[in-house]
Amino acid sequence: MYPDELMYTAEHEWVRDPGDGPVRVGITDYAQAELGDIVYVQLPAVADQVQAGSAVGELESTKTVGDLVAPVTGTIAAVNEGLQSQPELCNSDPYGAGWLVEVELTDRAELSGLMTAADYRAAIAST
Repeated sequence: MYPDELMYTAEHEWVRDPGDGPVRVGITDYAQAELGDIVYVQLPAVADQVQAGSAVGELESTKTVGDLVAPVTGTIAAVNEGLQSQPELCNSDPYGAGWLVEVELTDRAELSGLMTAADYRAAIAST
């Protein structure tokens, strides 16, 4: 449910680091379940600068609207255009086709502040 190769945030987002190039960001299975059926996704534009901890988009569901919070600082390198016509991919495949953005990091060292899968599992178990 929470892949070990990913890093996580307290805001229920995951980060996949390929080791070189931009990192990919999405919401966790926990987040998509809490939000419910996602019906609209607002993402930042390619080339936008994002600051870790800042709201950079929104996920609208049948129950609520949730902020997309940048887990890292950098420049948006890509957005998942498929979510415009199929926002439900965030629910059905949050770690695959439901990814949100790719960010070219300002400082790769920032990744060390993210949670491991084990840390994330422990954090949500305590909620």
